[in-house]
Amino acid sequence: MKLFQIEEPDGRPADPHEPGAAIGIDAAGTHAEVAFSVGGNALILDDRPGFERVLPVPAASAEVAAWQELLEGARIRAERALARPVTHAVVVLAVVPDANAAKHLRQASERAGLDLLRLAGRGELLGGATAAHAAALLAEDLIPRPELAAAPDPG
Repeated sequence: MKLFQIEEPDGRPADPHEPGAAIGIDAAGTHAEVAFSVGGNALILDDRPGFERVLPVPAASAEVAAWQELLEGARIRAERALARPVTHAVVVLAVVPDANAAKHLRQASERAGLDLLRLAGRGELLGGATAAHAAALLAEDLIPRPELAAAPDPG
């Protein structure tokens, strides 16, 4: 009988305390789009055939539960497509939310199992990229990097 160990591609075992992937969510329209970026290359994540799930965007004034449902759906779509945990997100809305709406979205994000890295209005994004792509690129830049936090101070 042979035993084997499954490891991450770099040879280290997966650490459950490290952050998972970060995604971008475009919630500025009637239906959300989810994107992921690696090395500055972003792509839209779709559901597998037979598992399609519509992600309707609730009204800005909707209850926390409605936003939680959207964010959970986006996280599940990304986890299925990436085959890895998703723990962080950047969310793009039609307009920058006021303080009360931002609070509701942060609560919904926490309940959906996502650390909200940033809320942005569509007008704040880079020109030329779709909102989902731009959010994914921003999420890639903002996600905490454990290897950088643990690095010794060179000075």
